Amino acid sequence: MDLTTVLVGLAILVGLVGIVLPVLPGSPTIAVAVLVWAIMVGTTGGWVVLGVVLVLLALGWSATYVLTGRRVQQAGVPRRSFVVAGIAGIVGFFVIPVLGLFLFFAGGLLAAEYHRLRDLDTARRTAVTALKATAWGMLVELTLALIAAGTWLVAVVAGVGG
Repeated sequence: MDLTTVLVGLAILVGLVGIVLPVLPGSPTIAVAVLVWAIMVGTTGGWVVLGVVLVLLALGWSATYVLTGRRVQQAGVPRRSFVVAGIAGIVGFFVIPVLGLFLFFAGGLLAAEYHRLRDLDTARRTAVTALKATAWGMLVELTLALIAAGTWLVAVVAGVGG
């Protein structure tokens, strides 16, 4: 196994972490890593693997936005609430590394919804609905990204390009 393959594997791991910790670009990192690998191996098999990986990543990334967007829209949660939650999550990431991202995101979303609705029960319901939708979208994207990473790994172990 050469250095490029090892570095691509590490970049794929970073990409997988980036799907769970949205501070990092997850699926795009994986796509670029496998593109670099396909260029380096320069075989038809490498390009086929890249094609499969790109399709899986595109499906996962799209599903995240479709699933999340549809459920959040049905709950009536505006983009503004997600912006507040995102900023709170980024602050939280630095206040309490990693865990703060999730805690502050949820708290920021609840606070934004309470500010908008002025009713704690309704704000809690819409925030929980939005959080569930976000989690489902993330799970779908992560699942397809794991399958994409597995596709690349199987290709490397099988000697595609080597």
